[in-house]
Amino acid sequence: MGFRPLPKAVRHFLDTEAAGGVVLVVAAVVALAWANSPWHTAYEDLWDASASLRIGSVGFEDDLHHLVNDGLMALFFLVVGLEVKRELVAGDLRDPRVAALPVLGALGGMVVPAGIYLAFNAGAEGSSGWGIPMATDIAFALGVLALLGPRIPSALKLFLLTLAIVDDIGAIVVIAVAYSDGVDLVALGVAAGAVAAAMACLRLRLWTPVTYVVLGVVCWLATYESGVHATLAGVAFGLLAPARPRAPGDVVREWAGDLSDEPSADEMRSLTTVATESVSVAERMQHTLHPVTSFLVVPVFALANAGIRVTGDELSAPGAEAVAVGVVAGLVVGKAVGVTAAAALAVRLRLAVLPDGVRWPQMLAVGALAGIGFTVSLFIGGLAFDDPTLDAAARLAVLAASVLASVLGAGLLIATTGGRGATERPAAAAHGAPAEGDDSPARTGPA
Repeated sequence: MGFRPLPKAVRHFLDTEAAGGVVLVVAAVVALAWANSPWHTAYEDLWDASASLRIGSVGFEDDLHHLVNDGLMALFFLVVGLEVKRELVAGDLRDPRVAALPVLGALGGMVVPAGIYLAFNAGAEGSSGWGIPMATDIAFALGVLALLGPRIPSALKLFLLTLAIVDDIGAIVVIAVAYSDGVDLVALGVAAGAVAAAMACLRLRLWTPVTYVVLGVVCWLATYESGVHATLAGVAFGLLAPARPRAPGDVVREWAGDLSDEPSADEMRSLTTVATESVSVAERMQHTLHPVTSFLVVPVFALANAGIRVTGDELSAPGAEAVAVGVVAGLVVGKAVGVTAAAALAVRLRLAVLPDGVRWPQMLAVGALAGIGFTVSLFIGGLAFDDPTLDAAARLAVLAASVLASVLGAGLLIATTGGRGATERPAAAAHGAPAEGDDSPARTGPA
């Protein structure tokens, strides 16, 4: 079996994530430097500034830090929902034979880190942070892969992308189940009503964007009031977006072929409309929003959350050291072991096979890169702890673990690829698969 060569939409997604990963790292470094500079009070005052948003009796009223984490990050999770929908409808998650390896790898990469964390913290003050080492930061991880260039097989990139998407699904479930407060059923009913209204609009083929923006804001505010984490409203609307085009591609080609040598303005407008409809709503939304989240939302989140003031006392509070050790061990060791062991078990049980041209040492390297938790790990840490000392210890550990995981993963990839170019090409050719960049269908072997 081999993963399909990367289609254009996936390559664009990978490129945006990789470039966004660089901006993310810069934002984190700026936040850390600012928080430890003589101007650290300005950093704290900025994120403590009050912010509010209200519609009638329902509204958000908190500080700027929470507006970023609860509001802007809803856009991030909207894009996550769009990518999950695309993968389920047109990507690798639609084919159980292809999805088995990254899905089971992701499950191992969530269970083992959580177990390692609880081994250090079960019954202690920091036990609620078990969800922190379960997350993978796709932008950061793909940024590391991008720095290594064409030596990395495309099958590994697609494996990491799919694994991170499944990981995001797991994080969404964990946030919804474990990190939501007492639920206000009335507010939750309003949120559900907004989702139902959006579904009705889709069935009625009402495509006015402002309608969905208004319903999305209502859903977000109601979800925030309900006690369920508000970012899940973004996921819900992402999953609602139609992922199949309303006009097949051959319709566009027929229209283009029937145009006169000097088409009129009406003909060109009609062709533009048909061409637009040949791309799904989900893909169009993702194309528009993904750069916004990668280059603005996630870096702003990093700027707001990575600014940890290091005084040397971060691990002196009761339970703080155990939290930090659990996070670092979970992300650096647990992810590599969990992903690789679960993938090996899937292959052993003949539920999946390795992609063409990929070897087990490279899978271990990708498992290590999956230990770059950063964005979602920081996000879950903020939900897990009310004690600011435990939160600070967890954030410091996430930063340290992400650096360690990136160095370990990159080092293993350099060692296992030996400086060669993309290693999947000879194997792909032997199996009759097209080279990367060819969007023609690839033959997939038996599971």
